[in-house]
Amino acid sequence: MKALVLAGGLSHERDVSLRSGRRIGDALRAAGVGSDVRDADASLLSVLPAYDVVLIALHGGSGEDGSVREVLELARVPYVGATPGACRLAWDKPNAKSIARRAGVATPHAVVLPHATFQELGAVALLRCVVDHLGMPLMVKPARGGSALGATAVHTPADLPAAMVACYGYGEAALVEQFVVGTEVAVTVVEDAGEARALPAVEVRPLSGVYDYAARYTAGQTEYFAPARLEAAVARAVAAAAVTVHRALGLRDLSRIDLVVSADGVPHFLEANTAPGMTETSLLPMAVQAAGLSVGELLHELAAQAVAR
Repeated sequence: MKALVLAGGLSHERDVSLRSGRRIGDALRAAGVGSDVRDADASLLSVLPAYDVVLIALHGGSGEDGSVREVLELARVPYVGATPGACRLAWDKPNAKSIARRAGVATPHAVVLPHATFQELGAVALLRCVVDHLGMPLMVKPARGGSALGATAVHTPADLPAAMVACYGYGEAALVEQFVVGTEVAVTVVEDAGEARALPAVEVRPLSGVYDYAARYTAGQTEYFAPARLEAAVARAVAAAAVTVHRALGLRDLSRIDLVVSADGVPHFLEANTAPGMTETSLLPMAVQAAGLSVGELLHELAAQAVAR
């Protein structure tokens, strides 16, 4: 088998994507799979015939909104991961939250404010309505985006305008949701012969109190516990919620579902990731290790499934 790992791209997450791509390539080679890592550029279509399967390490934009996968579908090249349509659902956080809620999984109450609406209706009065409706604290983040870029935890109404401005720097629409205080966890969901199962949840404890970009990718800024320090019943509920969201969104092969467990033990869905990070501080490799598995062997199995499909 010869695998192509796509990494880089033109999104704000290019550097993270390159780091993920290199680690995926190394893991595949350690598992005996020949692999090359390259960017998704104008030469892609000409080189695709040389490979049996594609693994996508592109983060943000084209890597997670389904567009690159659409091209792979057109080229009839097998790839690991969700279909373009499922990616579009997961990439749009408000839509993903609505689907999760319909599937019976709790998710923080939220409103979506496009930049144009924010400008046209008057920021001061609009934000006052948001606070009256959702209360405090709040989390403000781009409705589409990853790696917590443009995301800010807001604890006082006075800090909300600046958080909105920072968010609009990364997207045209802001998702403003209630900040659920609790234990933040990430659950990797993998499929074997179409059967989805959850790997042990990974608990994140950022020293700053918010799992933002710096906390995610700066060594020493976050404590990780794999498996998460949850009671057995809560751990089962978290795993069930993650698998439910994975299925409800129509995801495939591999995903990472982010949740926060409130004080009463209820898991609340935050977002789904169709191209989970694979850097030295990423959560998926921690979950794989906690399950007693090898990242390279897991990716090898998923690649073989994609080729057979």
